[in-house]
Amino acid sequence: MNAEIRQIRTAAEQGLLDTFVAAKDKLPGAGEVAALRESAFKVFELQGLPHRRIEEWKYTDLRAVMRDSKPLAAPPDAKAKAHAKDAGKWLAAAGARRIVFVDGVFAPDLSDLSALEKGLTIGSLADALAKADPKVLKYLGRAVPAKDDPAVTLNTAFMSDGAVIQIADGATIEKPLHLSFVTSSKAVSIFARSLVVIGKGAKATLIESHDGPAGVDYQVNHTLELSVGDDAEFDHVKITRDGDKAIHVGTLIADIGAKVRIGDFSFAAGGAVVRNQIFMRLSGQNTNANISGASLLKNRQHADNTLVIDHAVPHCTSRETFKSVVDDEARAVFQGKIIVHPHAQKTDGKMAANALLLSEAAEADSKPELEIFADDVVCGHGATVGALDEDLLFYLKARGIPPKQAEALLIQAFIGAAVETIANEAVRDALMGEAERWLAARG
Repeated sequence: MNAEIRQIRTAAEQGLLDTFVAAKDKLPGAGEVAALRESAFKVFELQGLPHRRIEEWKYTDLRAVMRDSKPLAAPPDAKAKAHAKDAGKWLAAAGARRIVFVDGVFAPDLSDLSALEKGLTIGSLADALAKADPKVLKYLGRAVPAKDDPAVTLNTAFMSDGAVIQIADGATIEKPLHLSFVTSSKAVSIFARSLVVIGKGAKATLIESHDGPAGVDYQVNHTLELSVGDDAEFDHVKITRDGDKAIHVGTLIADIGAKVRIGDFSFAAGGAVVRNQIFMRLSGQNTNANISGASLLKNRQHADNTLVIDHAVPHCTSRETFKSVVDDEARAVFQGKIIVHPHAQKTDGKMAANALLLSEAAEADSKPELEIFADDVVCGHGATVGALDEDLLFYLKARGIPPKQAEALLIQAFIGAAVETIANEAVRDALMGEAERWLAARG
């Protein structure tokens, strides 16, 4: 006699199952899109929410954190759009073209879509899915083998709307593109999916910001799929400023061509639980990838930066630099993996994670990894965790600088090493201004 084994689901997992059954026929897309959703959700049914027994999620137990699943966000009303009207304006100095999403839904009336540069097209994922646009389906879910990641499978099952940005071969987009995702004042779940395709020899900068209200326990699961053609130059900056009770899981899935210069920066200063994960595959030779980030954490915030950089071909360079400032009882997590395939000779990959603890209760966990299957490579990794340097503090205070100001100067210098990797000067200045506001609030 064989005993039947049943998986015990949490309230959140059962809620997601019930929501999918009720909503799947109302989500945009049929045929191939619907089949993609069903396939992804079957994977989620088997896996459930990620938990600490999954190595990649051992420090961020989403199964324990998510007590329930929130209802899917409804289309925004006038009040929600009014709430989003000024979101992201603190980045105005960057001169970016704003593309606004309210509760995960594209808001063209709040977006700057006039006089698009030659070679630039901007659209809605919901429209593309409804029309089964072959140009979108060509890329959707195919960029990098991250299909079995629990967050990605859940996003694929529920994806509703997001940006579809295509930049033609050889086009140079002078104005940065700013994807502004705003959550209104409701406890909802949002599953946004964006697709960005950069043509051969094209140049562009993409800013992605996430904002939401304090005191509201909403849930965000956003995935950005990125395809970059040969000889392109592309910079991506992600800024997370969600409310203090929000759960935010963001995924970047990127397939990078040959002779590309790509920069990616993640900045986290909001949210109760934030996980930013990157799956990047270097598919073409002589590509240079610079991936960095900074986190400013306080109270009981939890921020997890997890990345997998896949060197699939020879002669590529990657640099990863992540800085975390952790105060009160907050926790910073860094998990980085560089994979070098057997034929990826002449790979140059280096990774560093540094955490600054400002209280005895603060915590930082770092797990840098190398998987090298080639013999002619230069790869290394390092991690440090420590407090402010007492000698430097004494030096500054001895010159008449007040203790808190002295601490602030050292903290700014610490994260500045990561922020300086951002190519756009206005964005750099805006983020350092955000750091100054965080330090001022600290007292």
